[in-house]
Amino acid sequence: MAPSPKCQGKACPAPGPVPAGLIRLYSMRFCPFAERARLVLTAKGVKHEIININLKDKPDWFLMKNPSGTVPVLETSSGQVIYESPITCEYLDEAYPEKKLLPSDPFERAQQRMLLDHYSKVIPYFYKISMGKKRGEDVSAAEAEFTEKVAQLNEYLVKKKTKYFGGDSVTMIDYLIWPWFERAEMMKVKHCLANTPELKKWIECMFEDPVVKATMFKTEDHKVFFDTYMDGKPNYDHGL
Repeated sequence: MAPSPKCQGKACPAPGPVPAGLIRLYSMRFCPFAERARLVLTAKGVKHEIININLKDKPDWFLMKNPSGTVPVLETSSGQVIYESPITCEYLDEAYPEKKLLPSDPFERAQQRMLLDHYSKVIPYFYKISMGKKRGEDVSAAEAEFTEKVAQLNEYLVKKKTKYFGGDSVTMIDYLIWPWFERAEMMKVKHCLANTPELKKWIECMFEDPVVKATMFKTEDHKVFFDTYMDGKPNYDHGL
């Protein structure tokens, strides 16, 4: 995991212009949505700098760039600003075409977008289950629904007959899905994957991907951050 700067809060001064030849990512080290952009930047070898944001104490200058206050946000050297994780990732693939992550075939691109739309409905269950367990709530219904949804992801791989969701090599859709499975053990949903052999193979392959290895945190680091987050005092700079 490469060194990463400490988060910037409301009292921090605004950064200067983005240097020529770079793109800037506004991020948060433990945010899975921001991790999507970090994965794509790393996979494509795009020269970039990172400014981490304190999401509990957001600087006004950051809110001027993205009024919703979410990460990831990209900023170019010409002052262009792009946000929302799938949009930032597609932008990077188009603006830096040397190593394409999206398929060139329109139908295959559409398939990836449809799968991403399905997966967007799966993501809330990671939080519903992990947060519910942390609060001592009954999450059995959520676990049953989540198990059904990951079974559908497993079936997608079965029908496709490939190692990855986009084919025999890692593509955009794999990086967009991955961050939450990196956290599966910490979020206490790993047992829901028991009957998803192809999905588990995909997870094993992704853990061996050099890009994933370069950007991921250990489960223990995710757990420490998540515990501070649940206590209402997220330690965005844990480990620095």
